[in-house]
Amino acid sequence: MLSFLPTSVLAPIAATLVILNTILSCVPLVLLAGFKVIPIKPWQKFISWILIIIAENWITINTAILSLTQKIQWDVEGIDGLNHEGWYLVSCNHQSWVDIVVLQKIFNHNIPFLKFFLKQELIYVPFLGPAWWALDFPFMKRFSKSYLKKHPEMKGKDFEETKKACEKFKTIPVSVMNFAEGTRFTEEKRVKTNSPYQHLLKPKSGGMAFVLSAMGGHLKSMVDVTIVYQDDKNELWDLMSGRIKKVTIRVTERPIPEMILAGDYNNDPKFRAKFHRWISDLWYEKDEQINTLKKEAGLL
Repeated sequence: MLSFLPTSVLAPIAATLVILNTILSCVPLVLLAGFKVIPIKPWQKFISWILIIIAENWITINTAILSLTQKIQWDVEGIDGLNHEGWYLVSCNHQSWVDIVVLQKIFNHNIPFLKFFLKQELIYVPFLGPAWWALDFPFMKRFSKSYLKKHPEMKGKDFEETKKACEKFKTIPVSVMNFAEGTRFTEEKRVKTNSPYQHLLKPKSGGMAFVLSAMGGHLKSMVDVTIVYQDDKNELWDLMSGRIKKVTIRVTERPIPEMILAGDYNNDPKFRAKFHRWISDLWYEKDEQINTLKKEAGLL
C-alpha cells in the first residue's frame, strides 16, 4: 500500500513501525516472565504458552507492516504438512539478517516459535535480550581455549548448562534454528575458505551437533530451508527501503537419522566423520537446488 513512497520516506516509516511493535511486545513479555518464578509446573507451562502467543503476535504484526510498506513477491513451497505442535531442527542457508525475518514470516503458526542458541552476552541487548530470556531462548556461555587451559575443571560446563536450559523444551513444542554456515555468505568468504560449493560456505557441523546433543535426541525431524533472493540487495535496510522484490523459499522436512542422534560428536572421531558427511551431503544437494532456482529466475 505504501510501497509507492520514495525510499527516503518509506524506510523510516517501516523501521519506526517495527521498532514500536518490538517495544510494545517486549514490555509485556518481560513483565509476564516474572510470574514463571512460581514453582508450579502447570502454571509455568501456562505462562510460557501466553508468552509464545505474544511473540507470535509480534511476528504477525511485523508481517502486516511488511505487507503495508513493501511489495514483495513470495514464492514458497514445502510448508504444507508441517505441525505447529511438533519438535523441529530448522536449518537454512545464511545470506543476511533478512533471513530471520523471512523464516519468521513463513513459519509463524506453521511450526512452533523459532528459537536460537544465543551467546550469553546478548542477554544485555536492549528490549530483545530480556525478551529472549523471557521466551526461554538458550543462552550459551562459551569458554575460550585459553580460559579452559587455565581452568580445566570448567571443560564441558558450558554444554551442561545449555543442556539444562533445554530441558523445558521436552514438554513444550519447539523449533530450534541453526545456520550451519556460522556466518553470512559472501563470494569473498567462499573463495577465502576454499568452499567446495558454488553458493554456500562450508557447513560447521559442530554447531548442529551441539544443538542435537543439547536437546537430548528430542528433535527427530529437520526442516531444511533454502532461500534465494532476486538480487544482492538483501540487507535489513534494503528490506525497509523496498529494494527486495522477490524471495524464493523451498522447504523440505527430513527425518534425522538415528545414527546422528545417538553419537558423541566431541569424543568419537568416527561419529564426527559420519556427522560431517551427513551435513556435507545435504549441503551439496542444497547448493544444486540454489543453482537451479537461480537459473530458473534468470540470475545465472
